[in-house]
Amino acid sequence: MPNIQTPLGSVKLFPFPGRIVQIGDSDVPTVKKVQHRLNTVGCGPIAEDGFFDDDTENAVKLFQIRFPDVTGRPLVVDGQIGSLTWGALFGKETVPSNSTAPSTLTKAVIDFAITQIGVLEDPLGKNRGPQVDEYQLAAGLNLDLTHPKKEGYPWCVAFTHFCYKKATAGLGITNPHIKTAGVLDHWSKAKTKQGVLRVTNSQATADPSLVKPGALFIIDHGGGLGHSGIVIEVANGRLVTIEGNTNDGGSRNGIGVFERTARKILEINKGFIDYSSF
Repeated sequence: MPNIQTPLGSVKLFPFPGRIVQIGDSDVPTVKKVQHRLNTVGCGPIAEDGFFDDDTENAVKLFQIRFPDVTGRPLVVDGQIGSLTWGALFGKETVPSNSTAPSTLTKAVIDFAITQIGVLEDPLGKNRGPQVDEYQLAAGLNLDLTHPKKEGYPWCVAFTHFCYKKATAGLGITNPHIKTAGVLDHWSKAKTKQGVLRVTNSQATADPSLVKPGALFIIDHGGGLGHSGIVIEVANGRLVTIEGNTNDGGSRNGIGVFERTARKILEINKGFIDYSSF
């Protein structure tokens, strides 16, 4: 096993095991590697016996308090080793990253979505504007076009549907994206649509390699509200996304189309919809 250099010094290249390592974990060799690394970076002393006990959990929490992830952002202090904490411990090379769309369709979707970055509502805050109206109409929303300043509807899923519509038109194929403007409606209907893959939050958190560029993330904010966008890159447990109806802070009802780099796979509490098989 080769050594790699991390901000915390040289360490052997141990790939992320594809699951959350946490208290009670029975994988003795993996837990021993974690315990040894925690001791090496000064978060012990703990026994290197391969048993993920309370002492090991507390050492993980101490590490999460003291050190950021590979992008310099704070880690969640939960005592569990997901992909972000694993990457901070063992180096970014040990966690799956992917910037290659798995199909011709998803590549075309990303290529078109990139052309929409910077589209803004007009007037701001009203969910309207020439291009925003086009997104909403394509998804079947009933806009009052005689009053262009009358408030429209939340449009993040209308945006993803429109990107798939334009991509499939260019490829001469049928659009597989479910025609809806509802985030949770999209998630629900995708469960029964043949050929569509849904990757749940728990599956993606345990194995980030399941999340592919071109997939659509689904967040449930409660009360029937949600937010969605297009994944264009998976990098060390975080996502690069293009999102409609958002802003720099990631609002679910923002002012335009933005590229964002701050979302964590862990925070996508519903999961991902993958149309790459079409």
